[in-house]
Amino acid sequence: MATGIPRSADENAPAAHRLSEAIERARAHSPFLRHQLENRPAVTAALLSGSVDAALAAATHGEAPDLAAALRRERSGVALALAIGDLAGLLPLEPVVERLSDLADSALDRAVAAAIAERTPDLEPRGFAIIALGKHGSRELNFSSDIDLLFVYDPATLPLKPREEPVQGAVRIGQRVVDLLQTRDGNGYVFRVDLRLRPSPEATPIALPVEAAIGYYESSALPWERAAFIRARAVAGDQAVGAYFLDAIHPFVWRRSLDFGAIGEIQSISSRIRDHYAQGQNFGPGFDLKRGRGGIREVEFFAQIHQLIHGGREPALRAPATLEALAALAAAGRIDRGEAEDLASAYRLQRTIEHRLQMVDDRQTHSLPSDPAALDNVAQLHGLAGGDALLDLLRAPLARVATIYDQMGGEQARRLPTDPQALERWLGEAGFEDQAAARLRIESWRSGKARSLTATAAREAFEAMLPALLEAFGGAPTSSSAMNRFDDIVTKLPSGVNFYRLLEARPGLTQILAQLLGHAPALAEELGRRPEMLDGLIDASAFDPVGTVPQLAAEFASAERGGEDYQLLLDRVRRKVNERRFALGAQLVVARSDPLDVAGGYARVAEAAVEVLAAATVREFEAAHGRVPGSELVVLGLGRLGGEELTHASDLDLVYLFTGTHEGHSDGPKPLRATDYFNRLAPRVSAALSVPTAAGPLYQVDTRLRPSGKDGLLAVSLPSFEQYQASQAWTWEHMALTRARPIFGSAPARAELDRIIAAALRQPRDRATLVADAVRMRAEIAAHKPPGGPFDIKLGEGGLVDLEFAVQVLQLREATAFTPRLGAAIGELIAQQLLAPGIAAAHALLTRMLVTFRLVSPTSAEPAEESRALVARACGLEDWDSLLAAHAEGRQTIAATWRDVAAAEEQ
Repeated sequence: MATGIPRSADENAPAAHRLSEAIERARAHSPFLRHQLENRPAVTAALLSGSVDAALAAATHGEAPDLAAALRRERSGVALALAIGDLAGLLPLEPVVERLSDLADSALDRAVAAAIAERTPDLEPRGFAIIALGKHGSRELNFSSDIDLLFVYDPATLPLKPREEPVQGAVRIGQRVVDLLQTRDGNGYVFRVDLRLRPSPEATPIALPVEAAIGYYESSALPWERAAFIRARAVAGDQAVGAYFLDAIHPFVWRRSLDFGAIGEIQSISSRIRDHYAQGQNFGPGFDLKRGRGGIREVEFFAQIHQLIHGGREPALRAPATLEALAALAAAGRIDRGEAEDLASAYRLQRTIEHRLQMVDDRQTHSLPSDPAALDNVAQLHGLAGGDALLDLLRAPLARVATIYDQMGGEQARRLPTDPQALERWLGEAGFEDQAAARLRIESWRSGKARSLTATAAREAFEAMLPALLEAFGGAPTSSSAMNRFDDIVTKLPSGVNFYRLLEARPGLTQILAQLLGHAPALAEELGRRPEMLDGLIDASAFDPVGTVPQLAAEFASAERGGEDYQLLLDRVRRKVNERRFALGAQLVVARSDPLDVAGGYARVAEAAVEVLAAATVREFEAAHGRVPGSELVVLGLGRLGGEELTHASDLDLVYLFTGTHEGHSDGPKPLRATDYFNRLAPRVSAALSVPTAAGPLYQVDTRLRPSGKDGLLAVSLPSFEQYQASQAWTWEHMALTRARPIFGSAPARAELDRIIAAALRQPRDRATLVADAVRMRAEIAAHKPPGGPFDIKLGEGGLVDLEFAVQVLQLREATAFTPRLGAAIGELIAQQLLAPGIAAAHALLTRMLVTFRLVSPTSAEPAEESRALVARACGLEDWDSLLAAHAEGRQTIAATWRDVAAAEEQ
């Protein structure tokens, strides 16, 4: 596409020649620049010598009677140097707009300092901050541009005169800043100031208390204000106050949930702009480059819409400058790279021509002249032959921008029929068997009684996404159950606009949603509580295997803003962990991952959650009680967590231990004995993992495998743990220890615990007693915990509990294959000919079934007929009958193995 570089500029010519030619064009076609060339001889001489840098340096030199005059003189010189460098093709758009923005920053900062010093010369200039919005905030100022500002102040620190109210002082400081920048003299002005972007400008003073401003944006701000604050920047005055304000409104701008409502919000603004400036919409003389169809504003809105959608979750997309934002969005795969390049090229061209319009008379204009002679003049300033050539240069890029922008909202949304008979016909064609029941459900939604559908915008978004969603439900084998579960979401959602627009904007998600609601009641229940979890599936990466424990821990621990308190951390970690768990379940349901891989992912997510939340709890506890010198908390994971094969519903089996001895004392403000210290810390860690917060529940924690069970201390020292395992532990406790591994603590502490576990497992033991104890324990489990249904994969005969007992007895009896992962231990026992090879396949099948059933049939009942194919497929079988046969065979193999192990010492 075309660029904004003047066509007459010879890129190979020396800089002095190009600058001289640009000066001639400026003299001929720009009264403003001609005046500045005559008025600023030092700047002009530097340009004629071939150096834009020297001209910019000369622009800041010279005598001035006061600050206002100095600022005006500096602005006129910088504007001249940048304009000639731009016309010569030596300065691309980016350095021109950045230097103009930096000039505004400097002028404002000096003006604030002067305004405060004039009033209170003996007080430190603080408590007053200036926030730049618009192109100033993004460092993209025009050649002749207003600067959009927001004045905020801290009443507690603002310098005041005696008996002066803070609001009076702040307003007077603001008025003086505006006066210093806007007042004209022979050198013109510095910058025009626009304060109308503040809240309710018709009713509020020009400077706002910072807390009041924060309150407004948290509770009452309008959608367009979110887009405005993408480009907000603290540019002058008290930077601490400015940073505090921007940090506080961060959640208002960057919503964590994917915000597809931004499309409708901003495109509505764009439509109103097109209507209001209708006279500038037709391309040709008089066309409005800023507001016209395909113009500058639409490139900016295109970038901002996608930033608002995704930027809450992806900080890399929050670049304030339009060109940087387009590049970041393309790099992240959020927009097409070719479209991003076309938009960027068109934007540079349009902004460059906009500068030409403004250079003529230093006027803030964005429209091509309607007068042919004036249009020729702008074209010739740019280095073109005339107005027709300028229109030819702009025509194709503008059309390309308009096409890309208009396509962003997608096709006109379909609507369901409102007539009952027509609606039932539509539902029948979509695949619903009970069309009347489905129609009644839809009519109940349309009544608007659900809280999520009370707002007009919510009902419009709901109607727009409903056809695609119902088609997905109708094509699913469980359309009625999917629809009923979706009704739970509709009923429980506090506000539905963003959720419904998400489904409208991403039709592929409706297919996933239909599968989750139709097949996975556990996930459907979670969606009913937190529908925003669905937006986590928008990224293709949500269906990738989860990372390592260190990677996950880093993700869970990372806070977007500093100063996060403990309760906020608990909420944030719960959200991130539950999103990961939800995505893992979705991977299984939509056949993106093997259930064995999902089980490993669940375990890594849980271990990372323990690491992050335990560390945070320790820090919080140390603030009150200090540390016990030479001691630290260590957490031992057992059961499925220790074996790295969790399900969606697994508890966390934990044992809390500590290094050092029980005799130490903590060194904090409220010291405690070591035993008391760690026994008060341990339940706090359990609470951090288990207590529901505003972000929902996390895990159930089971600590009954600790020494002496529920009668023992919650946390014991490593020496006490070692002594207990060596002389007091029951056989079943050593069996549980075969699946134990440290999951929290320093490397030396983990190594010491590993040594203790290895010694306990390898200690000599009577083989007959071992087997007898295991048989008795298994019988007690069978008596007290009968199978929960025909597909209780764990407790039924030949289930996973039988398999675990057989493997653990062999491990302890032979003192071998001590690895916490059950599958790996089975492999080692098979290699030593202690188990039959068929056990490995039986274990893999039953584990896949367990992980899948926890999602599809949590009660262990036979799955609904419509979900059986999904279960069979997840387990690697062709159909349900094949799965039943393999399941029966696997159980027979395991049952026979357990009988053989249990009877071995009787022979």
